[in-house]
Amino acid sequence: MKKFYGMETYVQSVGVKNDLEIDGFAIAVCQEIGVELSRHRSRSFDEMEEWGDDLSSFDLIVSLSPASQRRALELTRVFHLTVDYWPIMDPTGLGETRETKLNAYRQTRDQIIAKLEQNWGPARQPT
Repeated sequence: MKKFYGMETYVQSVGVKNDLEIDGFAIAVCQEIGVELSRHRSRSFDEMEEWGDDLSSFDLIVSLSPASQRRALELTRVFHLTVDYWPIMDPTGLGETRETKLNAYRQTRDQIIAKLEQNWGPARQPT
């Protein structure tokens, strides 16, 4: 989101659980499009709130799995915000070789980009 639409929108990446390390295949396919994830750390909804991000201050939560959608709806049931579910393919565990695994991750990356563009229009060119 930040790469394609700039920094005017406050964006946080959160998961149902904290895995700490970002998957190496995700890092590799994001590097292909100029998105640096190697220093990124995932955090849970609970950690997000502990670190000062109040869910009620967000306008939209995009969940990429049924589990994250359930958790987001549970946490936000008293807030007026939108929770969208994007049925994006989970590439973990797909493919036998490095190349087939990377291709699965590329498909997921490209699905996310398509959903971003569907919702917010064509990506802006970096200035």
